[in-house]
Amino acid sequence: MNSPTIDRVIRPMEAEDLPEVLRIDRLSFPTPWPERTYRYEIAENPSAHLYVAEVIEDGRNRVIGYVGYWLIVDEMHISTLAVDPAYRRKGIAEGLLRAALERAADNGAELATLEVRVSNDAALELYRKHAFEVVGRRPRYYRDNGEDALLMTRRGLTARSTA
Repeated sequence: MNSPTIDRVIRPMEAEDLPEVLRIDRLSFPTPWPERTYRYEIAENPSAHLYVAEVIEDGRNRVIGYVGYWLIVDEMHISTLAVDPAYRRKGIAEGLLRAALERAADNGAELATLEVRVSNDAALELYRKHAFEVVGRRPRYYRDNGEDALLMTRRGLTARSTA
């Protein structure tokens, strides 16, 4: 997979995707979500929207990334975004982010927010590319190491996503 982008499908996450989602989560975050949290988000939380990026590899479908957000009234809060390390820097995270922003806008979101580690340069670059701006800092937000989080916001979501 040496190309800068690869063909993938973005679709709603299903419970059957959880083994691959949990594997990616463990590889991506020091404190991954427990399986029960994903199950709750998929089946019980009406505000939650989760999607996976999937490719066909060796004749089978394989989840290579995912994004989750909560939609509350007109605000989208991105709760998680991760890509399998073997597929990073190939446009997967950008495709997931773009799809999530568009779907949230289609459902009335006008504002998007998220928290990101101050040290996560790749994520900061991606979010800035998509018009997110730093609007605050949450000291010692991450429990694993006490690292600060940057609070980022993108306004005018509905107008931008239809352009």
